[in-house]
Amino acid sequence: MPPDRTAFGDFLRSRRDRLTPAQAGMAPFPGPRRVPGLRKEELAVLAGLSPDHYSRLEQGRQATVTDSVVDALARALRLDDVEHAHLRDLAAPTSRRRRGGGAEAPQQPDPGLLRLMTALDHVPVLLLGRRAQVLARNALLPAVLGRPLEPGSSFARYLFLDPSARERIVNWAHFAAAAVGALRFEAGRRPDDRRLAALVAELRAADPDVARWWDDHGVRDHTSVAKRIAHPTAGPLAFGIEAVSTPHDPEQRLVVYTVEPDSPTAHVLPLLAGWGVEAVALTPGAGN
Repeated sequence: MPPDRTAFGDFLRSRRDRLTPAQAGMAPFPGPRRVPGLRKEELAVLAGLSPDHYSRLEQGRQATVTDSVVDALARALRLDDVEHAHLRDLAAPTSRRRRGGGAEAPQQPDPGLLRLMTALDHVPVLLLGRRAQVLARNALLPAVLGRPLEPGSSFARYLFLDPSARERIVNWAHFAAAAVGALRFEAGRRPDDRRLAALVAELRAADPDVARWWDDHGVRDHTSVAKRIAHPTAGPLAFGIEAVSTPHDPEQRLVVYTVEPDSPTAHVLPLLAGWGVEAVALTPGAGN
């Protein structure tokens, strides 16, 4: 059976619609324009493809997509590294993508990342696996977020389905949009993961923001992002979120809440470490 190229075509169309001829460095083709983005014919020229070839790609009718074509499209569309990697994932033959449709063994926390977490007990740290599942976390994380987030729980469900997340994360929209982009990036690498597809469907049905961000086709890798917390006791907290993974298991990532030295957040974290268990236990509705 030929691979389903619908997602590949949808992503191309979404990136084409957002790029104007001027941004692409070309003069627009003559004639009236219905949308500000590139026309199919314009993108075909930029990528060195025939209009018919590009149309087949965007319509999902091209069974085989070579690496050179993917690279040409990425250059023409001015894709960043993450978008380029996502386009390559969507173009890959099914046999080259990670499969997740059948039964799979539960992920076990990587021992090296757990040791690193132990060494970073002065800041909040979270170990996430596939589908943003919590594999481990240290004591400071629930003290900061006000939820237990026990291993086996879903950080994605906390972020989108728990009202306290919007209340406590000051820049929730920015942080949450990045999380949706990360889920889409993972979906491109695991197209047969039914549990991931079910999670996305659940979140889209429950939250119109998720549906809007998902339909925008934006993708993000788990890289640096700022996070601001309105803590009910400690006051405003500011973190830089850094994600660390290992080459032998890129499906696990250690999420570290870094702080500026001598900042107000750095000074208050030792106090929060002492309040940790009590603070979560006294938070109304604390749980997953």
